[in-house]
Amino acid sequence: MNILKYKMDLKYKNVFYVILINLLFLVILLFSACGKTGFISKTEKSEYCGSCHVMQEEYVAWMHSGSHKQKVCVECHLPNDNRALHYFWKTIDGLKDLLIFHSGKIPERIKLSAHGIKVVQSNCIRCHENMVMMIYKNRKCWECHRRIMHIHTGIIGTI
Repeated sequence: MNILKYKMDLKYKNVFYVILINLLFLVILLFSACGKTGFISKTEKSEYCGSCHVMQEEYVAWMHSGSHKQKVCVECHLPNDNRALHYFWKTIDGLKDLLIFHSGKIPERIKLSAHGIKVVQSNCIRCHENMVMMIYKNRKCWECHRRIMHIHTGIIGTI
């Protein structure tokens, strides 16, 4: 009888956590949509990304990146084929960055996650679709175009 009670308690505990996570996500979504005026549009700007001291080197490199400096960070680093996915991943990545920053576990060299690699590659192809139709798709764009990586551009490229 105790095992059955334990399983039921565990089931309700899991349901509670799922509900709690969903409520937290909803609060964040509502704050983002209805909170401080211009909050979402402010976070879409490259200046916002560069305002964090951890990203300043990447921001400076982006400013010296030729034609790509016409784009904002989210055009390359977030999914742009679906608005809901864009804001979903913006929330996930933003919370992850906030957690990493405030936990003090910032890596020496900032690297794209596996998901980030897929997103950036997809956005390269989306923007340069006409040019890449006949190219071998198993290579990442930045394997040949090294100067689009923030570490090989401008001031950082000389380090």
